[in-house]
Amino acid sequence: MKRDIGHLLNPALKNIAAYRVEGGQQAEIKLNQNESPFDVPMWLKEEIMGEFIREPWNRYPDILPYRGMQAYADFLGISPDSVMMSNGSNEMLYTIFFACLGPGRKVLIPDPSFSLYEKIALLLQSEIVFVPMRSDLDFDIEAILRTAQDEAVDFIVLSTPNNPTGKSLSFEEIRLIAHSCDAIVLVDEAYIEFSRQRSVLELIDELPNLVVLRTMSKALALAGIRIGFAIAHPLLMAEIAKPKIPFASSRLAEITLTKVLANYSLVTDAVSYILHERERLYAALLDSNGVEPFLSDTNFLIIRVSDAAALFHSLKSQGILVRNVSGYHLMENCLRFNVGLVDENQRLIEKLRSL
Repeated sequence: MKRDIGHLLNPALKNIAAYRVEGGQQAEIKLNQNESPFDVPMWLKEEIMGEFIREPWNRYPDILPYRGMQAYADFLGISPDSVMMSNGSNEMLYTIFFACLGPGRKVLIPDPSFSLYEKIALLLQSEIVFVPMRSDLDFDIEAILRTAQDEAVDFIVLSTPNNPTGKSLSFEEIRLIAHSCDAIVLVDEAYIEFSRQRSVLELIDELPNLVVLRTMSKALALAGIRIGFAIAHPLLMAEIAKPKIPFASSRLAEITLTKVLANYSLVTDAVSYILHERERLYAALLDSNGVEPFLSDTNFLIIRVSDAAALFHSLKSQGILVRNVSGYHLMENCLRFNVGLVDENQRLIEKLRSL
């Protein structure tokens, strides 16, 4: 006889689905996960592996990846006491949310935003206060400030540039929110390298309630290595570190980070290409009938079409994988795709026009 164990589990699981990527993760032209189109060059991979192979694999890495944290702190020109490295920024999200949220706590999330914010908050049985974006998908700064005060929220998470909308808050808008609200403010800068806005990293000493999240998966082309960072005032970072999973980052990640930072021209060249292609793609989409593109501040573009589901499957059948983001609030019949290589972008435009 089967035993029902549902009552033994976290009741929040009833409102949460496992993460999945519609259409899978393999395609001739893969544009659905906002990855860099450029892999780390083979000569640098061999240099990284040459160092990693000399590491003792039977020994644990450091409790925290201190060498990687020092390397990134040196790169940013800040104190290593303000830096925490993680196994991808998603792990850092769990760490920060665990440190700041729980039953009875309120978190403000602009809607739509990265789905993982809501998922972790639900797991922690916190109350979520959504603030809708404007109809053009821009942030509603007045509504964020008003709601944060009226609801007396404890935590605010701002994905800027935002996934999935591609829009950003300005430096001064973020500063205003963090100054005005009695809450921890997490600013997820996963796409900051592609943004027209400046990073708020310089505000961590001025604003002791500010946490900045970074990932190496986008501009640095290290999605497969899993490297993320949080940056905050040392006093706040010391508290965030308490729930951090020990031994979560490998020496391979630390070595890879150090070598890529030492060859950062690879990143700046790739970002320059992506920004140029982003503008070319946007201009081409403006000239395409039946397609409404949104101006982007990231490495991806959002378009609205008459039937996103049908177009998604048509593109997939022809070897082009994009993301159907129609399930998000305000994004009905919208598709998302990142900038690819020149020929990949051209094929996408041609297929969109033909379909």
